[in-house]
Amino acid sequence: MARSLPYERHHETLLPLRTFLARMAGHATVALVILALSLGLGVLGYHGIAGLRWIDALENAAMILTGMGPVAKLHSDGAKLFASAYALFSGVVFITSMGIVITPALHRLLHHFHIEAEREQR
Repeated sequence: MARSLPYERHHETLLPLRTFLARMAGHATVALVILALSLGLGVLGYHGIAGLRWIDALENAAMILTGMGPVAKLHSDGAKLFASAYALFSGVVFITSMGIVITPALHRLLHHFHIEAEREQR
């Protein structure tokens, strides 16, 4: 029977390093896809709504997505509303992506401590 989560249970040993690194790569890939889709959404919004050139839309979206702040001056109310919504969205996406990336490492660390605690109880 397949488990619902791909993580080892508390009574299982740590994954071999190679399998753990594959898990990390999978999580990093998911995070990169989320970030790429979010960046694409920002580029399309800044180009279509704010009227920025493609390269300027990319720069602005990337700067907002990474928390650096806007670059281009926006003139229309629609562009400012989009920028506000995209900034809020970007904050959530960035934090979520970092959570996805660090989850396997944090799980491995906590699992290691759990195994050690069980050994000490014996």
